[in-house]
Formats: sequence, structure tokens, C-alpha cells
Amino acid sequence: MRSNINAQLVVFVFGTLLMILLSACTGSSASTPIVSTTAANAVGGSSSEVIVYASDLSPDALSELDIINDSSSPNGQLIGLPNNGDELDPPPENDPHATFTVEVQSGVPYRCWIHMKVGTPQGRSTANVVWVQFSGSFDQAKQEVFRPGTNSYLTVQGPEQQGWAWVGCGTGAESLVYFQTNSEVTVRIQAGAEGVGFDQFLLSSAKFLTTPPSEPIVKK
Repeated sequence: MRSNINAQLVVFVFGTLLMILLSACTGSSASTPIVSTTAANAVGGSSSEVIVYASDLSPDALSELDIINDSSSPNGQLIGLPNNGDELDPPPENDPHATFTVEVQSGVPYRCWIHMKVGTPQGRSTANVVWVQFSGSFDQAKQEVFRPGTNSYLTVQGPEQQGWAWVGCGTGAESLVYFQTNSEVTVRIQAGAEGVGFDQFLLSSAKFLTTPPSEPIVKK
């Protein structure tokens, strides 16, 4: 009788250990993956290259700007406004603009690029300018710059030739943007001229830090 009880005990203990081991193995493989929002919105899965398409933005992100169908743009959409020949004012004036958020890294320089569609000049509008600002942005000397609600901004001046072009947000080292923490920041793109449009915003701290993309569309 005692030998049967001992045998049953051994079987029970062995079975319990086996179940624990199997549970540990299956538990590690069946765990819910953590998805990085930054990587999902970045070029090549790297948070150092952030790309936002016009088609990513909802109408709520736009103020006096329109979503326009354009077959040459990612998902067939760009953001722009009609050209009535009027002049627009720079920040802090609250002229037509788009706002959205992106994830950034601390302590690294960023340069931004706009894939701009230059329109037809009319009246006082050159149809080739936008202004860009960021929440929480600093320059290399750790001074606050390019903040929404201020008269500090990056000028994105496109060519005179009509059509598409990758245009840098300012030029030189003074146009580099820094952030002090790994965080989500707000980007504000304000139209600097009627008739201008854009379909991609690129914020780069590596691949496109000094040179623009060579392709019309940057893949996510």
C-alpha cells in the first residue's frame, strides 16, 4: 500500500513540474507584443527617421487647409489651400495650418523636410512657402526656438518652378532642432503662401540630416 502511495506521489510531483515548465515555455511565446508607435511611424522602423503622410492626418488636424486628391501623393492625398492671390502672415499669426504629434529622441539634432507642391503664383502669393514650429524644441545652445505661439519658426522656401520638390526647413546649423527628452511633440505647419501644398513631412536625425531624399515618396 505504501509503495503505491509513493509511486503516485512521484508521478504527481513529476507531472506538476512538467506542467510548470510547459507553462513557462508557452507563456513566453504567447505574450502580447509591445508595438512602438515611433517605429510604426518611422522610416525603416528607426525612431531617428520620422515620416508623416498627409493621408495620416484627420480633418480635425487642419485649420483652413484642405485635403486634396492627388494621384502622385502617398495614398492619393495632399494638404493645401486655394490661391486667391492674398498674402499670409507668419507666426504668431494664426493663419491656415496643420498640427500633429510625433515621437522624438533627446539630445540628437534633427532636420525637417517638406515634400512641397509649388503652385501657380498669383497676386501677392508665390505659392511656395510654409512655416514650421515644434513644441519643446531647442537649438544647439539649449535655447528655446521654433515654438508655437511665438515669432520663432523655420521657413520652408520652395523653388519658383511649379511642381514637387523636397524642401529643407531652413538652412545651416541654425536650422537644426533638438529636444531635451524622449517624448511626443507637436508639429505645426503653417501655410506661408496661398496655393502651396504638401504631402509628406520628414524629421530626420540620421539618414536625411544633411541631404534630402532622392525619391518622391519616402517609404515608412
